Amino acid sequence: MTATAQRPPSGSGPGGPAGRGGDEPDAEGPGLAEGSRPSLRLLASVLRPVRGRALATAALVVLSQVAVVAGPLLVAAGIDRGLPALRDGDPVPLALVGGGYVLAAVAAGVLSAAVVRASARVSQAVLLDMRARVFRHTQRLDLEFHERYTSGRIISRQTSDLDAVRELLDGGVTTLATGAVQMLLTGVSLVVLDLPSGLVLLVAVAPGVVLTRWFQRRSQAQYRRTRTASARVIVSFVETMTGMRAVQAFRREAASARTYGALTEDYRQATADSLRTNGTFDMGLTLIGNVTVAAVLLVGGLRVLDGDLAVGVLVAAVLYARRFFAPLRDVGMFYNSFQSAVAALEKLASLLAEVPTVPDPARPQRLEHVRGEIRFDHVSFGYGDGPTVLHDVDLHVPAGQTLALVGPTGAGKSTVAKLLARFYDVRTGAVRLDGVDLRDVAPHDLRHGVVMVTQEAYLFSGSVADNIAIGRPGASRPDIEAAARAVGVHDLVAGLPRGYDTDVDSRGVRLSAGQRQLVSFARAFLADPAVLVLDEATSSLDVPGEQVVQEGLERLLRGRTAVIIAHRLSTVMNADRVLVVEDGRVVEDGSPAALVGQGGRFAGLHADWQASLR
Repeated sequence: MTATAQRPPSGSGPGGPAGRGGDEPDAEGPGLAEGSRPSLRLLASVLRPVRGRALATAALVVLSQVAVVAGPLLVAAGIDRGLPALRDGDPVPLALVGGGYVLAAVAAGVLSAAVVRASARVSQAVLLDMRARVFRHTQRLDLEFHERYTSGRIISRQTSDLDAVRELLDGGVTTLATGAVQMLLTGVSLVVLDLPSGLVLLVAVAPGVVLTRWFQRRSQAQYRRTRTASARVIVSFVETMTGMRAVQAFRREAASARTYGALTEDYRQATADSLRTNGTFDMGLTLIGNVTVAAVLLVGGLRVLDGDLAVGVLVAAVLYARRFFAPLRDVGMFYNSFQSAVAALEKLASLLAEVPTVPDPARPQRLEHVRGEIRFDHVSFGYGDGPTVLHDVDLHVPAGQTLALVGPTGAGKSTVAKLLARFYDVRTGAVRLDGVDLRDVAPHDLRHGVVMVTQEAYLFSGSVADNIAIGRPGASRPDIEAAARAVGVHDLVAGLPRGYDTDVDSRGVRLSAGQRQLVSFARAFLADPAVLVLDEATSSLDVPGEQVVQEGLERLLRGRTAVIIAHRLSTVMNADRVLVVEDGRVVEDGSPAALVGQGGRFAGLHADWQASLR
């Protein structure tokens, strides 16, 4: 029985071209052609629950622009009808037109504010949904994904990529919609008001479109160059700061400064080129707009002199011509932000498309009372598409037995531990707990029955008590303290400034590596699993610390199945049974005393250990 998950095509995952993170040196983001389809599908899926509010926002956009476009028409009516009526002693037409203009202005302001509020509600709802999706999905993905998908890229998905989407939703979509509606209504109004002036405007649209298209193409290339240069600057800075000890130890400050200076100069040049392109675009639109206004004024002015056009209509035509190109400028200047959002959506969609290689069982079997019997039934395994690292391992561990795995680095010892904790699924064969294939065990029962303590004792931000209680959420303070006493860490915690309420920084940097390891032992003791896996869990302890924890380990291992992976034979010699693993195969199996007496590989390791103690 095997359980394998289908991987997405290589080009669609985060390691392929479409999924490169913005935190990588060569990250440029996808082009619009290849990136828009999955991006738009993701955007459509998160917009679906709020489509009613989105449609209401679109209606507000149209109404607000109708109020804006009504202004010049009312100005024309006031000049051509209100003023002559006022000269004839009738102020009513002018008052009506003036009141209408004020009402239109107020309505435009109120509706514009309503558009901002409505679009903000829609965008925040979408972002909340998307952020929750990314977090939930990332937690569901297996260890294989997290080992190849760097934490910086995941952080980028939750921060800079979602911020790019927020900018698109908060202002970008509204800007695009408002600009498009305003240009359409302005052009239609001018054509209806005065066809010749409208034709002048339509002729001027052509160079405006050509200029905008030039800007889009040029800014797209510059956008990619700027993002790549920015990513390289960030990577250089982070690497230098992270490796500062090595930099100072080998006197690399000057060389690092030259490298960083060259990268920042490239970034400066890319940014300067982008600013020049933006300036050229803005200047070109301004020139086209001014020439268009002058042409409308010239054509209209001549017709006014001939009596073919009313003065008010000419004023309205000039106002429309001036307003027409402002949205085009906003749309063009927003293009870089739009590209950033599309690239971010593509990377988010790629992350959400990742398929877990360790899926939850379709019909989970409950193991309410785990005894701890383990069987590796002819197991073979390899990471991803790589070579096989475990070969036909057939192993039975009775409940309550302490099993130690020894062997050279890369022999497959940690792989056995990862399979037992079901961080990965086997290629062939099966790993069974109490006779049930791990792939069929209910996840809650598996996590409660099997607990793994690794070499990296990760502590979360919070108090020491909170970190110990991760092993059993809701545990009382006496239970937490009892677990700490059992592994010999109580005196250490009690000596901290606030005892068990002392906060630890990110990754537990206020505690040494050995102290963090002791806290992780207390966490495992409190969890009270039937099967305990220790993967190099004592490697961070010094000799006195190891002696202290040995007594705690004896209490921790008593009455439960244990699988211990360690290079230190002091931890191994107390085991009931030892397996010597080489090249993914078990080459020796027996009690520590029996294996020493056989004079094989374990006996050689034991002799070297004894010699090191002299």
